[in-house]
Amino acid sequence: MARLAGKVAALLPGRRIQGVTLAMPGALEKALAACKVPPVIYPFFMSDGWFTGHALPKRLNGSSGRILDPLGLDPGLVRLAAENILRVAALRHWSTERVILILAAHGSGRSRNSAQASKVFANTLSRMLHLKEIRIGFVEEEPSISQAARNAGPHSICLPFFAATGGHVQDDIPQGLAKAGFAGETFDPIGVAPQIPALVAQAILRSESEPSVKPKTLQHASPQHQLLC
Repeated sequence: MARLAGKVAALLPGRRIQGVTLAMPGALEKALAACKVPPVIYPFFMSDGWFTGHALPKRLNGSSGRILDPLGLDPGLVRLAAENILRVAALRHWSTERVILILAAHGSGRSRNSAQASKVFANTLSRMLHLKEIRIGFVEEEPSISQAARNAGPHSICLPFFAATGGHVQDDIPQGLAKAGFAGETFDPIGVAPQIPALVAQAILRSESEPSVKPKTLQHASPQHQLLC
């Protein structure tokens, strides 16, 4: 998060950008206490589930910070994925109409938000790119990643719908692909794509131009805080 915050800050001069994690005790509270103006908070999550809907607002504890939509719901994320798929297809001399995309997502046995975010992403991407097929496989529900990747063929791409390279990306997804005999390309998780800092910066700029943000606040003498959680 610190590296990401640094890259976003380089694109938004004059603003104080800080990356914090909810898992580190006191980190969010300390960052909020340092804010001179109400912060804009960009949740670095793939859906608007329990963390963004309950844990994060509770941790704000009445702060006037503004929470934006999470990474997984950012409309620019689909365009980013489409660009990367087209780039690899061109490098491999694949026709996009022959490409099968395996979207490897988290899923959940407790909430439908995680699966729903990945399905909305897949549906939007299918309207943007004319791929042969888009299949979704989950870590924590069915269809599993191995089920989705089975018989995908050589003209296939696995795109992990995750914010970072954690245990699921390093272990569960490769194991599922190996079980299926997957022979295609495997991308890094979409949250670590090189275009992500620009995507976050654009979301912050959009939030500043919305009517609910007062111009005086934006011109405050102190640097405006933006928190990436």
